[in-house]
Amino acid sequence: MTAQIINGQEIAAKKRLEIAEKVEELKRQGVTPGLAVILVGNNHASQTYVKSKEKACKELGMYSLLIEMPEEITEEKLLAKIDELNADPEIHGILVQLPLPKQIDERKVIESISPLKDVDGFHPINIGRMMTGQNAFLPCTPYGIMVLLEESGISVSGKHVVVVGRSNIVGKPVGQLFLNQHATVTYCHSRTKDLAFHTKQADILIAAVGIPNFIKAEHVKNGAVVIDVGINRNEFGKLCGDVAFDEVSGKAGAITPVPKGVGPMTITMLMYNTLKSAAETLDRK
Repeated sequence: MTAQIINGQEIAAKKRLEIAEKVEELKRQGVTPGLAVILVGNNHASQTYVKSKEKACKELGMYSLLIEMPEEITEEKLLAKIDELNADPEIHGILVQLPLPKQIDERKVIESISPLKDVDGFHPINIGRMMTGQNAFLPCTPYGIMVLLEESGISVSGKHVVVVGRSNIVGKPVGQLFLNQHATVTYCHSRTKDLAFHTKQADILIAAVGIPNFIKAEHVKNGAVVIDVGINRNEFGKLCGDVAFDEVSGKAGAITPVPKGVGPMTITMLMYNTLKSAAETLDRK
């Protein structure tokens, strides 16, 4: 069996064309979607992510505001800047790039962002709305996974989904999104006994553990859909996922590669959430 490759780069490009068209529609109504990104410190990976977000905004015709703050910034000053952005009518989305320096309470920062501008989908109000199936900003990576499956013609309803990983950013919310679409969901994690017993029952297997090549062929049922969320470096410094791609792709029915799988969808859904926020400001007028 040779697995269908779910090409996230191609699907992201298609979605971005749709977003760009809707941005132009909003501009004709006098609204330019605006995203503010706060970058604290000099973390190289964070700087790279932020540049990608700035580039995406420009390509889609959105307004992008980058606010850089020193590593030693006080929590009080950071929260004051967020309050300022909450009140700025030109800003529809606020994102504080994680991780943050140790003197800053990450939870407090996330909760200080207005739920109406929480385009990362991390605020407890948006998480609660997602849990109850209400209108909400959905976390970007889990949302991107759902769009990947939909665009690939892979039905979710009635399927058994096994999520390996329970982070607040991916594992927990992606399971909830599958549940909202009538899947049966099993969560596995570092304390799960006999992991392969559970994963081999999955029609759709989500790998989000952050360990290179953790999921092997022995963990996968023949014909399963395998979604690899991991972004790691192997012992040779090469980019790889949480799934041993070469051996699993010979057994799976469909699989996402790393790179060009889930990764391109994350920033795409951030752009979508910013567009959604801008459109909803018009609805509230």
